[in-house]
Amino acid sequence: MSDSNRIAALHDEQGQSAWLDNLKRGYITSGQLVAIRDGGVRGLTSNPSIFQKAIQDSSDYDEQFNALRSEGNSIVEDYWSLVIRDIHSACDVFSKVYDHSGGVDGYVSVEVDPGLAHDGPGTEIAARRLHERINRRNLMVKIPGTEEGLAPVEQMIAEGRSINVTLIFSLDRYSKVIEAYLRGLERLAADPDADLSKVASVASFFISRVDSEVDRRLDAIGSDEALALRGKAAVAQGKLAYQLFVAAFSGPRWNALAARGAHVQRPLWASTSTKNPAYPDTLYVDELIGPHTVNTLPDNTLEAFDDHGTLDRRVDADVDAARAVWEALPRVGVDMDEVADQLEREGVSSFQKSFDELLTALETKAG
Repeated sequence: MSDSNRIAALHDEQGQSAWLDNLKRGYITSGQLVAIRDGGVRGLTSNPSIFQKAIQDSSDYDEQFNALRSEGNSIVEDYWSLVIRDIHSACDVFSKVYDHSGGVDGYVSVEVDPGLAHDGPGTEIAARRLHERINRRNLMVKIPGTEEGLAPVEQMIAEGRSINVTLIFSLDRYSKVIEAYLRGLERLAADPDADLSKVASVASFFISRVDSEVDRRLDAIGSDEALALRGKAAVAQGKLAYQLFVAAFSGPRWNALAARGAHVQRPLWASTSTKNPAYPDTLYVDELIGPHTVNTLPDNTLEAFDDHGTLDRRVDADVDAARAVWEALPRVGVDMDEVADQLEREGVSSFQKSFDELLTALETKAG
């Protein structure tokens, strides 16, 4: 981290928590994860693609994997044993942040099997099993924000379990995710002895992928009005999502839950590395800074922001301009519902592919 430490200032001055979007065994064994935490990072997210890269690209897991093979378990079971050791260690590293923040930060996220993204009952069982097996108070299990994922999200919250709702690509789906969280809390609150302050949730909005797909469509349309909208859709959607967040977590319904100690479900900006080299490398951090939000950053974006990011509250600035962009997109021929559906399919498929490829690689290694 740089001397200026913009990462720590992001939280202390702007109310946004930076989480690391990466995990590998070497970060834990070398002490690097502790250094990252002490540099201002307040939590961590992982996904099947992150674990594929971590396990396939290093020998750090070989000793444990060889020991697991001798126990005669399935390859899938061995995969989860490798992952869960890392998650346990990361939860231990961030438990101090969890304590200091009163259970707001310090979370480590692990995703259910991505093959369950459209299987609601299967997701519910898997999420509960992960919570029970990992058994750490600062664990968040990730459930994809698909239509089928909404009921498991509500059920897990109602059981008092912390959840990261991932792969959100549309404002409509985000509204449903908020509703699932609120209903889950209301069900939990029906028990007069329930401690709502022990439950936390984030709603993970994927950012850069939206611009990648929308820009591709705008280029294909090719009109001056269409081309003028390039690089604007993702930030506009994030700002409009923040408006939904502010509205949902105020008023009588929310106040009744807050009075019982409930935490807001913070918007989490994911996929915030800039895919287009023509855009500033900190674009999706700079433009979405604001209170009660999380930005989960891959290493290179974390370093870039700490070096030269702009510490300024932007998430609720120029909201009218964001609305104007949002209204202009369908006018030039970009159907944002269609974009969201496509990105959700691609997101689920990408994680499934990583999961399957890693299992194949482990099979090969076992052989």
